[in-house]
Amino acid sequence: MSSISLSGWAGSLSLDFAKVVFILLVIVLTIVAAKIVDKLMVVQVRMMNRRMNVDQTSYSLLRHSSVAVVYLIGLVIVISSIPFLEKFSLALLAGAGFAGIVVGLAAQSTLGNIISGISLAVFRPFRVGDRVNVMNEYGKVADITLRHTIVRTWDNRRLIIPNSVIGNEAIINWSIEDPTVRWFVDVGISYDSDIDLARRIMLEEARKHLNVMTYMELKRYDPAVPKEEIVQVLVTELGDYAVNLRMYFWCADRKFCYLTGCEIRESIKKRFDAEGVEIPFPYRTIVYKNDMASNTRLENGSCDSSPSQVIQDN
Repeated sequence: MSSISLSGWAGSLSLDFAKVVFILLVIVLTIVAAKIVDKLMVVQVRMMNRRMNVDQTSYSLLRHSSVAVVYLIGLVIVISSIPFLEKFSLALLAGAGFAGIVVGLAAQSTLGNIISGISLAVFRPFRVGDRVNVMNEYGKVADITLRHTIVRTWDNRRLIIPNSVIGNEAIINWSIEDPTVRWFVDVGISYDSDIDLARRIMLEEARKHLNVMTYMELKRYDPAVPKEEIVQVLVTELGDYAVNLRMYFWCADRKFCYLTGCEIRESIKKRFDAEGVEIPFPYRTIVYKNDMASNTRLENGSCDSSPSQVIQDN
């Protein structure tokens, strides 16, 4: 009798050990399969992007969804392999209505991010690779997942924004439809300087720069742009101490604009210095009251003096 019970106990032990090994094997295979699927889809997207220049946004979301499905399948297999969890899952299914309400309330934020991620992939207000201004930051969209969007900022930080948040943000997309950008540089000259000379110098320096588009280059993107607006200098303000000029020019992509503006601004300053165009700055004339009092005494014969001073802004 004892030998029968011992053999039964050994059999159940071997059965449990086999289940444990099977579960561990399923977990390992699930992780490996998820990584393989992820890598294969990344390689496939790169190959398709080289051949057909496809949009990576939808494929990025599909990649993350495929990995999630692999993990879900592995989880279902593990649950079905454990009798206790299988019965527990059946009990949950029996009370699916209540469980659905509880899970829905608990995962409201997560579900909202997933739904927003699907919406971003379908309507595509921005795509992977687009250059955007969002939440007072400028950067390039690096990835769109089911939960969040990753923006690589201009100083190489990673801005991770939940999809439900970025879906409600006002976004400036510099890349959608037409990547060309009209940029500007502000320069102030003195009232004594020649405006026509300053305008000619600014136009020449802008047209010499390699990143400034010509009329023929811009015409391929927008044939309706007038030729005189390719590079343009306007008087925008007669300020307190300067005549303010603003120069507009076109760049092929937003990523070139800031550096191009800095280089043109530097070359304009050097040309202004060489050709006598003054860039003014605020200055002050200091008039001492005791000097004024001395002049008054000389005129009126008075001996009073005052040590204070008056500062006049010019």
